[in-house]
Amino acid sequence: MNTLRLVVSDPVPEPDLAAPAIKYEPIGRMLVERGKIADADLDHALKIQGHIDAPLGEIMVSEGLLSKHDVLGALAEQCHARGADLDLEPPEPKMAACLPAEVCLRHGVVPWKRDGLRILVATSSPADFSALCQTMKRRGLSLFPVIVDELQIQSHLSRLYGDELARKAEARVPEVESCRTWGTHTQHRALWASAVCSVLAALLLLAPAWTVTVGVLWAVLTLVMTMAMKGAAFFAQLAQKPAPRRVNYDLSSAKFRLPRVSVLVPLLKEKEIAGQLIARLSRLTYPKSLLNVVLVLEEGDETTRDTIARTELPDWMSVIEVPGAGGLTTKPRALNYALDFCRGSIIGVWDAEDWPEADQIERVVTRFKDAPRNVVCLQGVLDYYNSRTNWLSRCFTIEYATWWRVILPGIAKLGLVLPLGGTTLFFRREALEELGGWDAHNVTEDADLGVRLARHGYVTELLPTVTHEEATSRAWPWVRQRSRWLKGFMITYFVHMRHPRQLLRDLGLKRFLGLQTIFLATFSQFAAAPLLWSFWLTLFGVTHPIELTLGVQMLWTFIGIFILSEILSLTMSVYAVSGRAHRHLIGFVPTMMFYFTLGALASYKALLEMVRDPFFWDKTQHGVSHQVDLG
Repeated sequence: MNTLRLVVSDPVPEPDLAAPAIKYEPIGRMLVERGKIADADLDHALKIQGHIDAPLGEIMVSEGLLSKHDVLGALAEQCHARGADLDLEPPEPKMAACLPAEVCLRHGVVPWKRDGLRILVATSSPADFSALCQTMKRRGLSLFPVIVDELQIQSHLSRLYGDELARKAEARVPEVESCRTWGTHTQHRALWASAVCSVLAALLLLAPAWTVTVGVLWAVLTLVMTMAMKGAAFFAQLAQKPAPRRVNYDLSSAKFRLPRVSVLVPLLKEKEIAGQLIARLSRLTYPKSLLNVVLVLEEGDETTRDTIARTELPDWMSVIEVPGAGGLTTKPRALNYALDFCRGSIIGVWDAEDWPEADQIERVVTRFKDAPRNVVCLQGVLDYYNSRTNWLSRCFTIEYATWWRVILPGIAKLGLVLPLGGTTLFFRREALEELGGWDAHNVTEDADLGVRLARHGYVTELLPTVTHEEATSRAWPWVRQRSRWLKGFMITYFVHMRHPRQLLRDLGLKRFLGLQTIFLATFSQFAAAPLLWSFWLTLFGVTHPIELTLGVQMLWTFIGIFILSEILSLTMSVYAVSGRAHRHLIGFVPTMMFYFTLGALASYKALLEMVRDPFFWDKTQHGVSHQVDLG
């Protein structure tokens, strides 16, 4: 914003846009001369601009030196343009035909009014206007800038082009890597599922012992697979050097220009979360002039819209409403839609109830600066602020402490595919857009994206920064949430196993086998858990079918594997919660075997939905538990 250059096309068939640009007075000096700011304020803003990638006007607004209205007025005066209020005079729908949606998004503009070949184009950054004119020069149009607030531009871009962009958001991922065709064969799957259930029922009637035996063999095989992976991950984690002392990430003296970071926060039917979210994110220490938090809600979500309307949003937060065109309402579709409206070179994702560490963005920016270019995704660690709510929340916290602090770091050290979590994710934007963003139809879009990143040769790293969120503390919501995850895991598995040889070539043998374990074997362990639990019947003198078919020795071999697996799981869980923050959970670790009984129910719900309703998004309600102030 220091020096703006405008080149306006001439209304002839081949406009000459290579003419010398006009130099305008620097906006900072203009503001000083007109008494809007003092010289010291300008020097302060220029000093900040020396190491952050943000326009001077936005820096002055974020520092409280000026209002956004003052900056827009100065921009209009500087480039001899007029200002406008698009909410009072909105562009007519027919204006969408003047400029393509992708051009408007790329340059941050929206066509406002037309007079013959003369088009008034709303922009909040006239410095880029010459680039827009160069893009459109062969259309023989005269483009003239009108200075408008950026949030209004986004709002009316969505209004003019929303349906088109929403349809694009549904199909950004190539069809060969997407599950969107899964919904076209529901009747066929239902017939196959009925046939399989009928065959199983017949086999149980005709040969019950051998039918159970085959099921137990599969359960034990997948148990060995998961036990081997967990054991290898555990020992890899134990061999890792202790984490260094926490570094203070003060980037005020950084040797590189800090990038703009956009973080997407999808919301759906949130009654109370908005005010809490703003309070939590306000503690972030990254320069607010470089932070763009985008609240993403669905067009028909009156509950969340009313909640946000009662809340005063800071300048670094904006709202994007996703049109309901197409009928699909999923988190990944909303993320894809909102991605086009982001300005950051780094794209992040948080959930509505998340509480990130204050210096999380600094850690992300620093790691991306130092990491090789093929490291395009950073995954933070999740923890839970409500672990003391009840037994279920305690067990939930134990489970995910084991996953995030033991298993997942070990998987990363082993070089296996990392299934991403749905939050505290940060991407290099160009790589995310190259892959087509998220699969809009996949209910575990995060795990799917982790596989696609690996298949395309990109690397995901775990970042030592913690985000606290809410552990599910009620039984049926837990089952609903877990069934969605398990359903998405299996759909993701089947999508990428459409062409197993190609998957093997993309991943290599080790990661290919790891993927079989992480997705197929993990799901099988939940679904086949009752078969493994049947081993406990032998303690009560009940004859197990394995004893009749494979003999006593094989039965006790299987029981030994089962007990060894339980000991390994308990050991990892105790290790995961042995730190000061989680030590109060150690006494509950032995109860985890009862906690996982809910998982079997969730897996059967997931199987049913895979057949009947694969894209159904069973939403988890946030804000149920009381939040603890984490300082």
